Amino acid sequence: MDTAHRSFPILVALFVLLFGVTSSQPYEEFLQCLEFHDSNITSIVYTRANSSFSSLLESSIRNPRFDTSATPKPLLIFTPRQISHIQSAIRCSRAHRIQIRVRSGGHDYEGLSYSTISPSLTFLVLDLRNLRAIQVDVPSKTAWAQAGATLGELYYAIAAESRTLAFPAGMWPTVGLGGHISGGGYGSLLRKHGIAADNVVDAQVVDVEGRILDRASMGEDLFWAIRGGGGNTFGIVVAWKLSLVSVPPTVTLFTVSRTAQHKGIELFHRWQHVVDKLPDDLIVMASLSRDNVVNPIQANATTIQASFNSLYLGSIEGLILMMEAKFPDLGLRRENCVEMSWAKSILYFAGFPLNSPLESLLDRTISATGSAKFKGKSDYVKEPIPISGFEGIWEKLKEVGVQTGGLILASYGGKMSEIPESSIPFPHRAGNIYQVEEVAFWVEDGVEAADGYLNWLRGLYEYMTPYVSKNPREAYANYRDLDIGRNGGGGEGDYRRARSWGSSYYKNNFDRLVRVKTAVDPANFFRNEQSIPPLSSWR
Repeated sequence: MDTAHRSFPILVALFVLLFGVTSSQPYEEFLQCLEFHDSNITSIVYTRANSSFSSLLESSIRNPRFDTSATPKPLLIFTPRQISHIQSAIRCSRAHRIQIRVRSGGHDYEGLSYSTISPSLTFLVLDLRNLRAIQVDVPSKTAWAQAGATLGELYYAIAAESRTLAFPAGMWPTVGLGGHISGGGYGSLLRKHGIAADNVVDAQVVDVEGRILDRASMGEDLFWAIRGGGGNTFGIVVAWKLSLVSVPPTVTLFTVSRTAQHKGIELFHRWQHVVDKLPDDLIVMASLSRDNVVNPIQANATTIQASFNSLYLGSIEGLILMMEAKFPDLGLRRENCVEMSWAKSILYFAGFPLNSPLESLLDRTISATGSAKFKGKSDYVKEPIPISGFEGIWEKLKEVGVQTGGLILASYGGKMSEIPESSIPFPHRAGNIYQVEEVAFWVEDGVEAADGYLNWLRGLYEYMTPYVSKNPREAYANYRDLDIGRNGGGGEGDYRRARSWGSSYYKNNFDRLVRVKTAVDPANFFRNEQSIPPLSSWR
């Protein structure tokens, strides 16, 4: 244990010395409040004076864009080991007017689980990394998983008990369960079983009063809201009870890529006409991206790569027959395919070598983008984009310069078309052919470089306008995008202002979310730049 942790008075004195905090200010009183509730709580409090503060903060920053000296830092990081610690943090934060940001995996697209856009905001980070217990019950096909667990840890725990059970959530192992399910959470099983939030049957939440609630005690309105209505809004979800789904012991995957412009555009055009009508045992996803490989023939040419990858809940033989019947244009061959368990498919989609051990799912340090910074946006396509539209996208990708940008397309249909829009806050259901993520990556430091790539991405997003959903232009809450609107710098709510982004994420479900927020947190304690505001914020 650190010296600063062994002596609470020394910790407070050093914090005051370094940061000019006097006893009349809330910081020292906040720390003393925590100790009052639990005398051992200082071992999980990391102030800026602590030698581990920076490494702990940076350990779950998944987008280096928000790991700079200019990024606002929390007053302290709090790593609870039990639910009572969360209760104490809420009570003391309310008493001393310190905002809470909640982090489970650190994948927030705008960094709002560990930072803010307001340099003057006083906030702490409640990091749930120590709350990641998972209990799988095979006979009932359920699992309780704490919010600090990652998707990889969940999938590993399920696989340890059964090869024929799975959970329909995302495909990147280090994503935290807390935020992922709070925003919806989709993955390779969405056409068969819906999204993660569709498959939650109970939860444990600490509310603004510090009470521990389950589904029965919180009521159906709040239980509805936390399944896709956004994290750090209605309370702090501590654990989810998940309904597991059946999968065959062996599934089949493939990846097929094309670089010829004419062939790639033709395939994309054909793909979008069939992809939402395929049997729900099959999902075929696609991406269109700038390839950094140097063109050996034309030194100044740009290579754009069209890729198609798939999960089929069956054998290679069954997949080949289905693709020949439904999408023969792709020209899928047996050598493009590989069979494995569903749990291993997560490693495949994450880019791990085929021989990687299942234990790789437990690695919480891997990054999807390495040292690259990124920005993402999202859209939904309801009518096939014409070939001329794809030709324009192809030309836009040639503008990115030496870095990477592109579109990632997730096909809909199947189960997604059967679930009503109002079933949970996530409303993107029938009528969508596929979801689009527009994304840009870069490695250069500095505001000027970032602005160049952000402007390119916004230009691509603007180009997509005629081809995507309208009134509202829909967006996916887990691909948080402050460009489409935000609350005040400290998360201060304004109902009319919030509708600009709230209707994109939640469509007609936004107003019900506002009513739930008004009932459970009328003073808007749990908030961030895109949290649901209470009706009391109308002005």
